[in-house]
Amino acid sequence: MKKLLLVGVVGLSALLGGCANTSELETSVQNLSNKVDQLAQDVSAVRADQSKIAADVAEAKQEAMRANQRIDNMATSYKK
Repeated sequence: MKKLLLVGVVGLSALLGGCANTSELETSVQNLSNKVDQLAQDVSAVRADQSKIAADVAEAKQEAMRANQRIDNMATSYKK
């Protein structure tokens, strides 16, 4: 969606500018497309990192719950 919007904005600005220099416009569009592609890759990397971190957090939470359960069991046995 953002890529389509970006291409639309570039196209509209080209129409308003009169398309005086087509090669510069093509270069500009190509540069912007490359930047959009790079940003998409960066977003994918961030999503992958976030997923890994979420899994690590869930695992740590489970470990903490097991540790707390063991502590509770130890405390219960001392109370008896």
